[in-house]
Amino acid sequence: MKVKIVNHSRFALPEYQTALSAGMDLRANIKESISLEPLQRALVPTGLYVELPAGYEMQIRPRSGMAAKQGVTVLNAPGTIDADYRGEIKVILVNLSPDVVTINDGERVAQAVVARCEQVEWESVEELSATDRGEGGFGSTGK
Repeated sequence: MKVKIVNHSRFALPEYQTALSAGMDLRANIKESISLEPLQRALVPTGLYVELPAGYEMQIRPRSGMAAKQGVTVLNAPGTIDADYRGEIKVILVNLSPDVVTINDGERVAQAVVARCEQVEWESVEELSATDRGEGGFGSTGK
């Protein structure tokens, strides 16, 4: 699938790192490093703008290495870039570690996954069909 992209960053376009990768790394496109204090969040620009086809979204997800090694994650994971959005892709990072973490220009800060999504048409009913699980909530599927 071809997707139109405008790159105003100083870096190459995001790309899949292996033949079976689901996501592509996004890089910080910043003039100055960002120091994230513990529990602080920041909106990190990427310099990228996309035109997704109707019926698709771009999910902005944390990078597992950054989360495991530095305690930094995407706050609204997964963030959604809608097919009709034309602004710059920005990533909301939060520092969940007890240490200050520095985000540098060009650093890989998130990953993007393009996925098909459907819009629903609600059908209002008085009751739903029965299932074995029923109204069982958190932890109800483990036996």
